[in-house]
Amino acid sequence: MTKQERRARGLYKKSARYVAEAAKVDSKQEYETIAALDLVKQTSSTKFDATVDIAVRLGVDPRQGDQVVRGTTELPHGTGKSQKVAVFAKGPAAEAAQAAGADVVGADDLIAKIQNGWRDFDVLVATPDMMPAVGRLGRTLGPRMPNPKSGTVTTDVTRVVNAIKKATRVAYRVEKGAIVHAPIGKASFPIEQLEENMNVLLNALIKAKPATAKGRYIRKITVSSSMGPGVDIELQTATKTAERL
Repeated sequence: MTKQERRARGLYKKSARYVAEAAKVDSKQEYETIAALDLVKQTSSTKFDATVDIAVRLGVDPRQGDQVVRGTTELPHGTGKSQKVAVFAKGPAAEAAQAAGADVVGADDLIAKIQNGWRDFDVLVATPDMMPAVGRLGRTLGPRMPNPKSGTVTTDVTRVVNAIKKATRVAYRVEKGAIVHAPIGKASFPIEQLEENMNVLLNALIKAKPATAKGRYIRKITVSSSMGPGVDIELQTATKTAERL
């Protein structure tokens, strides 16, 4: 259950800090993008550099296989968070992955390591020729398995590893409730960079619209910082701006 869902059901215990920050936001108003992101920055009072997240509710039914929205995009200003990457590859591809900065590179040895319980990674990448062997990890890894739809099964390991290590690559997948959650930067980012990142992500979601989706596709856009209140964005303007990219 997401943070937003817990709050909606009254299961999320609100701290005094959160209540004070939430008082700055009109929960009945949809804000223009710049104003919304400014509020997110204002209401981010954590001691660490909070992540700014976007939650987009889509007009799809995630229970239907042909309406699952999933993919990756690269944010122009990155997310501000580097990730640990493990790559299944052999030969020149393994050398390319190491040169690109992968944290761990291996083949059968890496498969055995994971089978023995190793999980010190954020993202797994694999070359196509490794997938028959990597497939043995399906039950072990579940959704963390490399997948062509998420761009983590690739012949271009240099590009993919670079994008992950530079924190520009963002994976998205519609969840229960037809909501996509994704990071768009840090609270320390200038508003302009957060806006550009948000527009690129929204553009990717729009392009990923399933042919079977009916009615309004983008139904709600909310931005928030880690442990901060959600701020709703005015839909029509934000959607049109993203479509023009």
